[in-house]
Amino acid sequence: MEIDTIYNGDCLEILPLMNEKSIDIVVTSPPYNKMEGKNAGKLVDAVIYDSFRDNMSESEYEENQINVLQELHRVLKDDGSVFYNHKNRYFKERMVSPLEWLLKTDFEIRQEIIWNRKIAGNIRGWRFWQVDEKIYWLQKKGANRIELTPQIASLSSVWEFPPQRKSETNHPCSFPIELVNRCLCVCEKKDAIILDPYMGSGTVAIAAKRKGFHYIGCEISKKYIEIANKRIDEKTAQISMF
Repeated sequence: MEIDTIYNGDCLEILPLMNEKSIDIVVTSPPYNKMEGKNAGKLVDAVIYDSFRDNMSESEYEENQINVLQELHRVLKDDGSVFYNHKNRYFKERMVSPLEWLLKTDFEIRQEIIWNRKIAGNIRGWRFWQVDEKIYWLQKKGANRIELTPQIASLSSVWEFPPQRKSETNHPCSFPIELVNRCLCVCEKKDAIILDPYMGSGTVAIAAKRKGFHYIGCEISKKYIEIANKRIDEKTAQISMF
């Protein structure tokens, strides 16, 4: 597959076309499947994407995520890393953790990082306001351990970044580029290839290019691909001017 390209389609149709052990780092945040059960105890209203059906049954969604993660395991190099952003959700008053499906994959969880977004997705008082999401650092079992520099390691397991504003990306759930930069700092390889199977508005691609890396993306929405390519051209052009 061509590098520095966003492919249009379902990632479960595109990932099987990729070569085994060809990716250095995956940074991604899948849709959280918030729509199902809007009246079944969930606190956050629906997030409307351009083309994605964010209303699977919970069992269907979890199976989908396991299948995606298993494909990511296949295309990841033996010493590669996956940074998987998700959150605890509530279904019929029961908390559902991403660990419920992550532990069913072939990955080993190296670390659970807390992303302190500093704002809540709701203002009801049924629970303490949830201002955090999780970032799971995943590696293959038996992978060579990366030793972070003291400067990077001291950034801690709690990352405090405000979420990206929709007005800046035209996407309902973009994460900030600072978060992607933090993930990419574990890789010092020249010409590393970064994958995002849910590319959205292109933030992962922008961060990769700015660091001198290459990217491959999957995105089901043609509209978001157009937005992403425009952002990539604009944001990387700004860097090349200096």
